[in-house]
Amino acid sequence: MAPPAATTAANNSPPHPLDATTVIEVAGELVDQIGPEALSLSGIARELGVTQPALYRHVDDLASLWRGLGLATRALLADHLADAAVGLSGPEAMKAVAGAWRQFARRHPGRYRSTDRYAVAGDADLEQAANRTVGVLEKALRGFDLPDHERRHAAHSLRSALHGFVMYELSDGHPDPDHLDTSFDRMVEHLSTAFAAIDR
Repeated sequence: MAPPAATTAANNSPPHPLDATTVIEVAGELVDQIGPEALSLSGIARELGVTQPALYRHVDDLASLWRGLGLATRALLADHLADAAVGLSGPEAMKAVAGAWRQFARRHPGRYRSTDRYAVAGDADLEQAANRTVGVLEKALRGFDLPDHERRHAAHSLRSALHGFVMYELSDGHPDPDHLDTSFDRMVEHLSTAFAAIDR
């Protein structure tokens, strides 16, 4: 009769190397599935196959997790927007980054909504991450030939409009959901027309 199989360390090891990056990534995957309100450290620990106290070697608490997730999500968004604008200029570049912004939010609804759960102002890393996103929008608006200060204001306006729209959409707050695509396209067109009309 064969002896019982020995329990090895590998049997009890987490499926991923446990570090801060992995914890944040798993949190991002989970939050897209279950939403920000349902995310917990205990749920992340279960997903990783570790005890909750093991997470505290890598994240201090739930607030620090939201902060880390906000940083990671903004980096992903900025990369996605930059890729969308490659080779385009003017209204076409603006339309591409706007569509990419909405696409990202729909593809990663939990991650996107999580960016509002930790204050940006006063946190140097988060401010830098947010400014990088605005910087990508500024580059996409170069084809409008605006003065630098006007292009910066236009980028902030575009960011506010896109964020507001997708949050409206993700929360099912739009009063006319059957016409979301048309409303989005009109918003982008109206902004494009407004930016083109700014005095040089």
